[in-house]
Amino acid sequence: MSAGAVPWRGLRRSAVVLLGGLAVAAGLGVLPLAADSAGSLALVAGGLAILFAAIELGDGFGLSRRWLVIAVPMLWFLVFFLIPFVVLGRISLSEVVIARPPYSPLWERGPNGELEIIASLDNYRFLLDDPLYVNAYLSSIKVAIVSTVFALLVGYPIAYYIARSPEPRRSVLLLLVILPFWTSFLLRVYAWIGFLRSNGVINNILMWAGVIDEPLVMMQTDFAVYIGIVYTYLPFMILPLYATLVKLDDALLEAAADLGATPTVTFLTVTLPLSMPGIIAGSMLVFIPAIGEYVIPALLGGPDTLMIGRVLWDEFFSSRDWPVASSVAIVMLIVVVIPIMWLQAVQNREAPE
Repeated sequence: MSAGAVPWRGLRRSAVVLLGGLAVAAGLGVLPLAADSAGSLALVAGGLAILFAAIELGDGFGLSRRWLVIAVPMLWFLVFFLIPFVVLGRISLSEVVIARPPYSPLWERGPNGELEIIASLDNYRFLLDDPLYVNAYLSSIKVAIVSTVFALLVGYPIAYYIARSPEPRRSVLLLLVILPFWTSFLLRVYAWIGFLRSNGVINNILMWAGVIDEPLVMMQTDFAVYIGIVYTYLPFMILPLYATLVKLDDALLEAAADLGATPTVTFLTVTLPLSMPGIIAGSMLVFIPAIGEYVIPALLGGPDTLMIGRVLWDEFFSSRDWPVASSVAIVMLIVVVIPIMWLQAVQNREAPE
């Protein structure tokens, strides 16, 4: 290392510490700045701290500067996850006030200049004591689990058929799976209203065929919510399953058949175990967004459809209780992180050493 590089390294390290501390202080609202200015300062300071830290780590490990491309996703992660998470955590420890912003500071100076801590965990205790939030979490988990199971039951045969199809047909089928993404998510959910309502397509066809004598009640029910979630997130189940099944070695299936295994036994003992990584990945991709879904329950569900996404919206925009809403969001994030950690542990166990 050249002598001229040492001062630069010292400056970079100092910049990392100062900018990182400035970003945290601005995010926690410690600095005497307006909320908008503090947020912008936290974003800029945090981004620069990540950049300098990436350069310093690269030089420390003797890596090429080309590895700094990882700084882009790291910066994205910092700006759109870590900083908002810190801000939510700070608000969740405060109290609601009629002001702008509608939450109290975490500490303030007393009449004699002493520092008084106002931060508390009362909002989290409130979530545990109020059955509304507990039931909302449990209901959201139930809806997410049931929707994931139905998405797996529907998506697995589709993914298996696509993986076993010849190449030209396989490309067309994959295009059909991805095609719904070309249409607005909101429009696709609205389309199901036309299918499920009392005078909708499904009831008209069933009554015309003589299957039913009066319209079925499907709108504003849990059934409609399940239909909407499964339909919306089905591609997220099919694509990971297809990626796993298409790599399945046909020689294993032929060997099982040569040993006298029936197609059912071959599927249960060969295909299904080998496709487990795709099943886990697809299930997580459906379960995680389904647990916090708001639009589908709001449009297709009834007034008694209780999900944490709707509760979160009501607390933020109707009740204007930002501290409780932030606590709800933090707890929901923890609930979502648990299956992600489990997925990571499973993948680490299955990874070849």
